[in-house]
Amino acid sequence: MRLVNGLPRGCGSSPGTIPIPLGRRVGRCARWAWSVIPRLRNGDGPPPSGGNPCARIASILPRPVLIAAGAALCGIASCGKPPAAPITEVIVVSAQDVPSDPADPAWRSAPEYSAALVLQDLVEPRQLTVTTTAVRVRAIGNGTSTAFRLEWTDATRDDLPAASHFTDACAVQIPRTADVNLPAPQMGEKGRTVEIAYWSAFRQTQAEGRVQSIQDLYPNASIDHYPFDAKPLERSPADRQAMAMRYAPAGAAGNPGAAHLASGVQDLIAEGPGTLTPAPAMTSQGKGVRTADGWAVVIVRNAPIAIAAGRTNIALAVWDGSHEEVGARKMRTGWIPALFQGQMP
Repeated sequence: MRLVNGLPRGCGSSPGTIPIPLGRRVGRCARWAWSVIPRLRNGDGPPPSGGNPCARIASILPRPVLIAAGAALCGIASCGKPPAAPITEVIVVSAQDVPSDPADPAWRSAPEYSAALVLQDLVEPRQLTVTTTAVRVRAIGNGTSTAFRLEWTDATRDDLPAASHFTDACAVQIPRTADVNLPAPQMGEKGRTVEIAYWSAFRQTQAEGRVQSIQDLYPNASIDHYPFDAKPLERSPADRQAMAMRYAPAGAAGNPGAAHLASGVQDLIAEGPGTLTPAPAMTSQGKGVRTADGWAVVIVRNAPIAIAAGRTNIALAVWDGSHEEVGARKMRTGWIPALFQGQMP
């Protein structure tokens, strides 16, 4: 028996003609093999050859060999099925309820977009060393709220602050208004505001009520005395709270970063690097969990108003605390197209 490119001569072509390309011949044999496998598993013989030389060869082979060969051919040729089209934008799937947990099964319905991260090397302090290379994002919305699920690789868990220790974090940025000419993806531009929902592992530990006293951060530290821990104040919780506030000037001054946190996500706005400020209202929520190799975080924010014909753009950022990434030192994306399926904010 003569073989052509590893297959019997004529497999996928008429006898006596010039063989057609290997891929087409493998595909034809694979489709025939796919139709044969169920018959063989049921104990039936292969169907008539129908002029297919592959079928004639198969008639003389043992059944186990046929099943293995058929499965192999189907694996090579995918049984004629076209490959899945690459996802080139973030698709915000429409749903009645948006999930807030990274493990919610609803996320399986949302296509996953893999966004390549680049260095923030435009403004000081610059990020000049590649750390996190990509972040995977899924999105679900209901016209009122939009949930983004971000997942990335991070070998270390950084969620407690200390000297020279920084927190793991991520952010989703969206332009405030719809415009053909987008603002700069690096924090927007003057007069062209961007909205940022920022999640940090440290903020989440605070929102969850995890105590983070000096003893937690430095177990071996020796503390003489804190005025707000004085014994007489134990009889008056209000006096004790007032004393604690007196020794917490950031909270007394109304610094949003010192306020009690209900969520690991903070809403921010910016009009360019160096202009970041808290948004007038904190409406976003979020939750992050450790995975086998990093973080999975869900950020739920109000549906963006900057949607034109069901489309807007988003930008993403990731901070790796163990690599001293904080503030402008981060890995980021440019603008990524986002399609809202069947949703009107």
